Amino acid sequence: MAERVLSTPPVPSPARVTVCALTFRRPQLLPALVEALDRARREVDPAEAMVEVLIIDNDPQGSGAAVLSALRPQHVRWVVEATPGISAARNRALTEADSSDALVFIDDDETPTAQWLVRLLGTWREHRATAVAARVLPEYAVTPDPWILAGRFFDRRSLRTGSVVSVAATNNLLLDLRAVRRLGLRFDGQFGLTGGEDGLFTSALTRAGGRIVWCDEAAVTDLVPAARLRRRWVLMRAVSHGNSSSLIDLQLVGSSQLVQARMRFAVGGVARMGGGGVRALLGVLGRSPRHQARGLRTACRGVGMLAGVLGWRFREYARDGDSQWVRVGTRSTAASALTEVS
Repeated sequence: MAERVLSTPPVPSPARVTVCALTFRRPQLLPALVEALDRARREVDPAEAMVEVLIIDNDPQGSGAAVLSALRPQHVRWVVEATPGISAARNRALTEADSSDALVFIDDDETPTAQWLVRLLGTWREHRATAVAARVLPEYAVTPDPWILAGRFFDRRSLRTGSVVSVAATNNLLLDLRAVRRLGLRFDGQFGLTGGEDGLFTSALTRAGGRIVWCDEAAVTDLVPAARLRRRWVLMRAVSHGNSSSLIDLQLVGSSQLVQARMRFAVGGVARMGGGGVRALLGVLGRSPRHQARGLRTACRGVGMLAGVLGWRFREYARDGDSQWVRVGTRSTAASALTEVS
C-alpha cells in the first residue's frame, strides 16, 4: 500500500505568521523573552512574512500581566488561558492564530539565535513542509554535576537541514496551520499536565501524511536552571518521558492491536529496567559515571513505560499539591482525529 503524503500548497507571500510562547508563573523571564521575539520579528523581511508575537499566560491569575503592561510592547498580544495544562494553552494558540498561515512555538525559557525565525520560515517555504522542527541548545545556569554531564541528560538531537523526522517537540517548532486545520488536529488534554502532548500531536500529523522537516540552523538556547541540574530531577524526567512515550504509542495503535501493543511495550519496559540496572551496576563496579548515569536513565525510562502499560499516567506538571500519579482516561482527541482521517 502506497504511503499517504499530505499535499501542502506553496507558502504565500507574505505569509501570516504567529510566534507563540507559553508561560506559567515565570514573569521574571518575560522582559528578555519579549525583547528576543520582537528582535526575531524585525529580522524577517515584511515581503516574506507578516509576523505577530503572542504570549499565552496559563496562570488563571494572569501573573504576567503587570510585566507586559510595564513593557507596553508593540506587535505583541497577550492572553490568559485559565484551563490548567500545556495542552489547553497550545490549543488556545491554535485558536488565537486562526487567521495565520503558520504558528511557531518557542518556550518562555528559551532565547532564539540570530536569524532563527528567518531560517525556520525559509525551510518551510523551500520544502513546503507540514512542520519544521529545529535544534535546542542547553545553557546551564550553574556548572552541572559531572555525573549529569556524563549521562548527557540535556543533549538534544542535531540533524542535517532538510532531514525528515517522524516526531518533534514544540519547544522550537513551526506548524503549517493550513494543514493542521485540514486534519482537524488538536493537542490532547490528557497530556496537559504530563508532557508528551507534542509527541502525540506530531506523531498524528506524520501518520496522517504530513512531513516534518528539520532545520539545524534555526537554533534556540534553553536555560537550564539549577533546580533541574539534580540527579533526582533528571531521573524523574526519564520516568516521565518513558511513561508518556508508552501512553502515546498505545493511543495511536488501532483497537484491534491494543492487547499485542500492551504486551510489546510491557516487555520493552521490563527489558529497559533490567538492562539499565545492569549497566548502572557495572558502572559502579567499573567507576564509570557515564555507565552509571545512562544505565539509571534507561531503567527509569523503563519504569515509566511499564507504568503506562499498567494504566498509570505520571503528571510531571501537577499543580497545587495534586497527585502526580493518576489512572489513565479515555483515548485521545489526536488519536480520534487520526482515525477519522484514515
